[in-house]
Formats: sequence, C-alpha cells, structure tokens
Amino acid sequence: MSIQIKNQQEILSKLGITQLNPMQEEAKLAIMSATEVMLLSPTGTGKTLAFLLPLIAALDSNCDTIQALIIVPSRELAIQIERVMREMGTGFKVNAVYGGRSSSKDRLDIKHPPAVLVGTPGRIADHIRSARFEIHSIRAWVLDEFDKSLEVGFETEMQEILTALPAVEHKILTSATQGVTIPDFVGLQNPVVIDYLDGVRTGLEIRRVDAPEKDKLPALVTLLQHLGNQHGIVFCNFKDAIQRVSSYLSDHGIAHGTFYGGMEQKDRERALIKFRNGTHQLLLATDLAARGIDVPELNFIVHYHLPIKEEEFTHRNGRTARMHANGTAYVLHYAPEPLPDFIGELPTEEVIPSAEMVRSEWSTLFISGGRKDKISKGDIVGLFFKQGQLSKEALGIIELKSDCAFVAVKTASVASLLPLVNNTRLKKKKVRIQRI
Repeated sequence: MSIQIKNQQEILSKLGITQLNPMQEEAKLAIMSATEVMLLSPTGTGKTLAFLLPLIAALDSNCDTIQALIIVPSRELAIQIERVMREMGTGFKVNAVYGGRSSSKDRLDIKHPPAVLVGTPGRIADHIRSARFEIHSIRAWVLDEFDKSLEVGFETEMQEILTALPAVEHKILTSATQGVTIPDFVGLQNPVVIDYLDGVRTGLEIRRVDAPEKDKLPALVTLLQHLGNQHGIVFCNFKDAIQRVSSYLSDHGIAHGTFYGGMEQKDRERALIKFRNGTHQLLLATDLAARGIDVPELNFIVHYHLPIKEEEFTHRNGRTARMHANGTAYVLHYAPEPLPDFIGELPTEEVIPSAEMVRSEWSTLFISGGRKDKISKGDIVGLFFKQGQLSKEALGIIELKSDCAFVAVKTASVASLLPLVNNTRLKKKKVRIQRI
C-alpha cells in the first residue's frame, strides 16, 4: 500500500486535531507499507483515525463499488466509525449496517454502494449471503476490536465473511487487548505488529472508596456529590442493577443517562448523544460502554460492581485518562467483599459529603430533518440565531444524522426558543423541533 496521504492536515483540522500521536504515525506508516498489520493500543488512543487515514488514501475515486470493509463487534462502534469518516470530509461515501437497524434502510444505502462499508458480523454476513453488493472489488478489510469480533459467538459469521472475499490484499486488525488467538480462517501470514499496550498511562489514578454498608448506593451518591459536575461513567455488571441504581440516583436529584444491551437502539444512540453534548454529565452503563463508543474525555469512572475479569477492569479504566489526559478510576468497595487479585491494594479516596446536585445546564433538541433533506449544520445555526433569537453562547454541539439532527441548547433558553422554531422550514422541509 505504497501511497501518500493527501490533505492530511486539512482532514485533521476538520476533526479538531493538530497532529497525530506517535502510535497513529507509526500505524499509518505500517499500513501504507505492509499488507498485514496488527495494531494493539489502549482504548481512547485514536486507533480509528490511525487506520482510516491510510485506508481512505488507498481508495480509488473512479471505483463505484465497495473497496474496503470494516467489521466491528457492536452497532455503537459501527456508528462511531461512520461518523468519524464523514467528519473527515474526504468525499468518499461510507455507510454503517448493523443489527437493530431496518434491513430496508441498509438496502437503500448500499443500492448506491459506498466506498467503505462498516458493519457488525451478522448483518454483513446476511448481505453477502443475499448478494446485495459486489464483493470482488473489496481490496482491504479491518477487524476493529478483533478480540471481540473473533469470539465464539461471532465465529460462524466471521468465517463466512472472510472466506467469501476473493480479492483482499490488505488486512488490518486492531485491539486494546493482548494475547488473543487468531483463527486460521483469518488467513494471517506474517503481520507487522504495532504494540502500544505496555505504554505507561501516567495520567490514570486508581483509588478505592469505602462503602460502609453492603448496599453501596448511599456511598455512590456521596461519591458523585463529592465529584460534582464532571463527565464520568458508573459501571455495573448487570442491566437489572442499572435500573435499580438509576431509580436511586433520580430520587436523589442526580441527573444521568443509561446505556446497556437491553435498550432499544434509538434510546442507546440518544443516550450517547446526550452524554457527548453535555445534557448528561453522568452515564450509568454495563461493560457495553467499556469499549468502542464515541464519548467525550472523561474525568472519572466508577466501578460500582467489581469487574469479574482483568480485561473488563482494563477496558473500563481505559475510558478515562486518554491521550495523556488525567483521570481517576474509583473502585467502590464494601470491606467484607474480597478484591480480585488483579486489582490489588489501592490508596483510599477521602470522600467529603456534600448536598450538591449533579446536573447540567444543557438540554437536547430533536430536529426531524437531516443530511438527506440537504440540511447542514449551518442551516440549523442560522435558524436558531435568526428566527429563534438564540444567543451564541446558548448553542452547543450539533450532531447531524441522515434523517434527523440533535442540538444542545442551554436549558434556560429552551422555553423561549421552541415556539419560534418548531414547525418551520429548514431548506425545503418543514421540521418538528422538540426537547427529548
């Protein structure tokens, strides 16, 4: 893959990045020069951009079929990669396909094939089985978070996909976990390994918070009030526990979102949108949120339940102290409960009780129009500023989707804004705008 990356600085500027980090630079060079690359680097270090830059640079602008396939273990990761590539503004089409999304939407998207298709194993295998897109033009594949996508539950679909692609020349595997056995059907011969897993994460602190009772909910509330309005995730082991913890936090005036496997896809997406734009400073989640989701830099994470495996502990902690930033992982511990060996002895955090509520000054508005309606972020800004009389400082993050958009607005301005902009026209479409 001897190629040059054109306009790299322009792409980085669109993403709000000044320069690549050392891992990204090394990975980019390896992918450009080798046919097989295995990239191992902690969660949050920028692996997506590290493989997207050289992958996109190798695309042929004259080809009108799918050229690269990115296979991921979760729908959230598929959506994230699709969003990052679109924000890069390369001019190449990208689409994500995944379970929980209408198959008819998939078929509509891939009727005009993207240059890059991102998807989960089951959905991609189904499309290949049904011959819904041309496979002979696919020259490269990426297995992102391959330690999950090559697990036993995905093995049948993964083997079906990888053995069906006749013209693949470049293979890229990424993970934040070491020591994973690669099945023979992947067909790796002699990959170049880029390993940043042993790097010292100087910004991460891990501390113990003592819970005086077996029921750790009061101790959790005290800790969250002690931390105040900071971005963080509280990890639970089970979705049933999330519902109990969520009710308790709501009763104590602590605003939060929830994220777990049993939620509807729409609700999961909206939970992440609200977390990214600051409507919720706190997310209550299972290990589904420990990897492969696009969330802001976190100040802290809390292990409400002790992780069962060391791998889970590592991935949870990897959500904070990313990219040389500082962050703290708190282990909420009831003394008679034994700490796993992989956690060991930890310094204790002295928690100061407070009556402070954990709340945000932002709300999220839904707009019933998106990219397919030729609506841009600039159109939304214009509507809110001119017709909605919204001040500049009251407008936050805008996320534009194919058929809708989500906008963060200062809560204090919502009541006066909505009557001025709801049921008005954006471009040629009359849109509903409502708080969610």
